[in-house]
Amino acid sequence: MTVEIGVLIAIGGLLVSFLAYQLNRTKEVKTDTRQDAKIQAQLDYIGKGVDDIRIDLRANERQMVAYGERITRVEESSKQAHKRIDALEKENDK
Repeated sequence: MTVEIGVLIAIGGLLVSFLAYQLNRTKEVKTDTRQDAKIQAQLDYIGKGVDDIRIDLRANERQMVAYGERITRVEESSKQAHKRIDALEKENDK
């Protein structure tokens, strides 16, 4: 009878240990899932930020091209103005 009680206690201990293991494993999976969800949300947020930066860079690039064209026109205009000024100075010197 003593052996039987010992075996029952051992089986009960194994059962309690197994149930505790299952409970902790479930909690661990839930915790890991929450952490994975947070990480995924942060990565999505970072990805959207990078996309916004790319859009801004493209817009800035287009704007720089437009500025380059305007600068070229202004330089051409200033060259013509300098030529006219030089011509006027030559006429005044005569």
